[in-house]
Amino acid sequence: AAAMRGAPGMAMAQASPNKPVRVIVPYPAGGGVDFVARTVGQRLSEVLGQPVVVENRSGASGSIGAAAVATSAPDGYTLLLASPAEVVVGPVAGQKVPYDPEKDLTPITLVGETPLAIFAHPSVTAANLTELIEAARKDPAKYSYATPGSGSSMHFAGESLNALAGTAILHVPYKGAAPAVTDVLGGQVPIGIAGMPPVVQPTKSGKLKMLAVTSTKRSPTLPDVPTVAETKGMEGYRFTNWMGLFAPGKTPPEVIDRLAKELAKIVREPAVKEKLLSQGVVGEGNTPEEFQAFLKSEGERYGKIAKARGIRYGN
Repeated sequence: AAAMRGAPGMAMAQASPNKPVRVIVPYPAGGGVDFVARTVGQRLSEVLGQPVVVENRSGASGSIGAAAVATSAPDGYTLLLASPAEVVVGPVAGQKVPYDPEKDLTPITLVGETPLAIFAHPSVTAANLTELIEAARKDPAKYSYATPGSGSSMHFAGESLNALAGTAILHVPYKGAAPAVTDVLGGQVPIGIAGMPPVVQPTKSGKLKMLAVTSTKRSPTLPDVPTVAETKGMEGYRFTNWMGLFAPGKTPPEVIDRLAKELAKIVREPAVKEKLLSQGVVGEGNTPEEFQAFLKSEGERYGKIAKARGIRYGN
């Protein structure tokens, strides 16, 4: 991490930035990563004294947006708010990306983390995950599940569920959470797996049926929704979607450290914390070194799952 951040000081290494900062979200507007970017971006703009512009660049399971940041000038003015897919899960699953996540992207901080939601269109008769598993075993061709992309953490969650439950629910990848949730809302796909932000309000209004969350503990946002691990045979099941901030490789360490410290303060502010939690996101805000260690552990965990379950990008 130190080597990646060892370039000479540049523009934002000064006391304050002197032009707008771009935060690239590698998914369409309306999804969970976009929600977090806009929530913290507004406050970061006030702290830095410059506009923070959120730019959506979707496609190829997030790698198009990530590549745009990886090839940008390492001056702190172009940042990436990533999910696991672009920096851990996709590469572990064998996705060919035009950048090296470890060399071309510098970890800043883990901004927030949320359980994944397993949800269904109201026409699905299953009232809970156990009933869905039973129905999918009886009629395998009837069920499919939408995710934000092939090789995403949601894809891993779905295939791990299939493996443990003995089901063969078909994976339908989309280019982001927003279009995936939209098609489940419209009944084009019966089941979906996504982060909680785009799913909470449709669940509360009855437009979607949330069957389970994938964290080890129930979400305080929807405490009545059980975890997957509460289902018989699923003990120990755990997946989360996290949102981490990255800069291009070789961004000066003083830029990285300042951004990490500012974000840590922002996600702990009561108003920001409450807004994030309203959509199921728990603010984190750790140090660059802690975030680097977290990424290493996530890579090892997903690597084991990919090997054991034969999960590959594109399948």
